[in-house]
Amino acid sequence: MVQHVSSIRNVRIQESENPHVIYEHEKDSPKVNVFCAVSSSNVFGPFFFAEKIITGFVYLDILQIYLMPILKDRMPEGFIFQQDGAPSHFHNEVTSYLNAEVPVWIGLGDVSPWPARLPDLTPLDFSVWGFVKYQVYHPLLPELKSRITTTLGLIDVNMLTNLWQELICRWNICRVTKGSYTEHLRKR
Repeated sequence: MVQHVSSIRNVRIQESENPHVIYEHEKDSPKVNVFCAVSSSNVFGPFFFAEKIITGFVYLDILQIYLMPILKDRMPEGFIFQQDGAPSHFHNEVTSYLNAEVPVWIGLGDVSPWPARLPDLTPLDFSVWGFVKYQVYHPLLPELKSRITTTLGLIDVNMLTNLWQELICRWNICRVTKGSYTEHLRKR
């Protein structure tokens, strides 16, 4: 499904494949900050932030209190932890914590070189959030949180397996192109 979002003054207009279906939505409507992680067989989350701004310390709390205990319990030893380029993800305290707790991790500030801002190699960016947004778009905040939770529950092992196969393919393309942008090379 192809979506287009454009802004006209104070109204956001969203159209899907059917150009006759238009949803109007006021700018600055209620927002929700949500955290989620995926592996090849599990969805970890969602966790809804009470904070409007996610600082490095807020993100570090999520890692220490919520995510890492679950990952250490459910993931095989030697798992690779990947982050995107969100500023809170490469805060000094966060990178120090990851260096101490995770044998191998990928993201800005890591010892492993990784292309900056490359969403086509981050599963949440190239697949999961688009799926969630398509399923849950709704302006009321309590219902939005409920729909996000329900939709993340719809992600099954088959979808995660396909997602991981796609990620491996994207990694291979990235290696061949030496880290160049790869989205234009993908078949639709």
